[in-house]
Amino acid sequence: MEASVICSSQAKIRKTELAYRELGCFDPKGVSKAFSAKSRVCFSPSTMWRKAGIRFTLRAVQSEAVRSEKVSGPSRMSKSRDGVRLFVGLPLDAVSDCNTVNHARAIAAGLKALKLLGVEGVELPVWWGIVEKEAMRKYEWSGYLALAKMVQDAGLKLHVSLCFHASKQPKIPLPKWVSRIGESDPNIFFTDGAGQHYKECLSLAVDDLPVLDGSTPIQVYHEFCESFKSSFSPFMGSTLTGISMGLGPDGELRYPSHHMLTKSNQIPGVGEFQCYDKNMLGILKQHAEATGNSLWGLGGPHDVPTYDQSPNSNNFFRDNGGSWDSPYGDFFLSWYSNQLISHGNRLLSLAASTFSESAATVCGKIPLMHSWYKTRSHPSELTAGYYNTTTRDGYEVVAEMFARNSCKMILPGMDLSDEHQSHESLSSPEFLLADIKKACRKHGVEVCGQNSSASMAPGGFEQIKKNLLGENIVDLFSYQRMGAYFFSPEHFPSFTGFVRSLNQPELHSDDLPEEEEEAAGSLNVSSEASVHMQAV
Repeated sequence: MEASVICSSQAKIRKTELAYRELGCFDPKGVSKAFSAKSRVCFSPSTMWRKAGIRFTLRAVQSEAVRSEKVSGPSRMSKSRDGVRLFVGLPLDAVSDCNTVNHARAIAAGLKALKLLGVEGVELPVWWGIVEKEAMRKYEWSGYLALAKMVQDAGLKLHVSLCFHASKQPKIPLPKWVSRIGESDPNIFFTDGAGQHYKECLSLAVDDLPVLDGSTPIQVYHEFCESFKSSFSPFMGSTLTGISMGLGPDGELRYPSHHMLTKSNQIPGVGEFQCYDKNMLGILKQHAEATGNSLWGLGGPHDVPTYDQSPNSNNFFRDNGGSWDSPYGDFFLSWYSNQLISHGNRLLSLAASTFSESAATVCGKIPLMHSWYKTRSHPSELTAGYYNTTTRDGYEVVAEMFARNSCKMILPGMDLSDEHQSHESLSSPEFLLADIKKACRKHGVEVCGQNSSASMAPGGFEQIKKNLLGENIVDLFSYQRMGAYFFSPEHFPSFTGFVRSLNQPELHSDDLPEEEEEAAGSLNVSSEASVHMQAV
């Protein structure tokens, strides 16, 4: 028995070593940037082991391989005791704008490492601006199909995120033909009170208007989904088990209320309402007239702070006597929120009907606007479109909408704790998450979790475990995201410990076994290698 375990473990170690050798990519100065190199991949494995400190990362995976055989045997499950499935996000730019796979060898090696660890699958962002880049109904799926085949060959599951928005980092624009339309008609985009357009996704006010060369955005999204379903039919239900429908900025169901915040501001402002394109104003005007308050339909609130300001910088969001807590405030906030929820319902209904027979679950993502949560008005949530205050539960209707469409809800920020938030921002991600999960539990909506960023919040792994283990409704957790930092010696050993702790909850994720402690002690990365460490 012991001999067979050792042989099996040695085989896994050898496979892991080969996987990590494929991750080596170096320039003349030392460690190169594997996940940044889009057109070339060069190899120098011996340099990788000597200079980059990958020996430490490899040994962490090696010891995990031995331990997994001893603890769980060869058929080790990828779920924790509570049934939470673990996925890892692929790089945002995994497919280039010319439909080739970026960092293909690095990704292939990374997939092997994830499979060895017991991760169930990966999440793949699929960009509208890449697939339908040149012209309406001219789809190019080749790069994404190649990646799906890589995932299938690695024995992993695939969750696809359909992204109908643009990205600044990495730079992934909307389709060229959509941007050309936007140049002549900027009212297809969200607009703030100062007339600034948000050009990274279409305004929800044009969902059913024929603004895209005679077609409505809903029609265009539907045709895109149908093409996706047809092209990926060989993977549906077997490899491809989940589909996230893009619902707005960064794929989330929200208004782009915080897109003009300055990066230098340590305390986030309240954001601004995004209801000033002519189509949104037209809908507001009609609604005001229908309710007998025509003067309320001339625009958004006039007494609001600007993007970077605090709630008390103007009257609208003040705890006591603020306009939010008035008949006009209720009128505007109800209308603003209902427009967002109706938009989410249109898109989730579209996705649910399109993929109903595909055996893939449909998901949608909502934001975690936790800044200023300890005030009465919750201004960051209000500007983002969530009418949630101390006197009103704004997530009940959202959860009900998800339940109506039989969709799962993706919640980010599960690595965030109140302890590490700025006191000045009056933030509470923990209480906000609890409120949203309560609404989901009430309406029978399953939750899929994500962390807030690749760099992880302080104490993030333990906070994720707190949200996942025990009594909860989280079905799947997608760790964001694979890339240079993810596989670095500074991060990957912690991730392996996190995965191990999900499979063996009695172990603390910081409890490294002796072989990993020994490897950690021997880690001595040169300052030059640290500066250039982007590989793996």
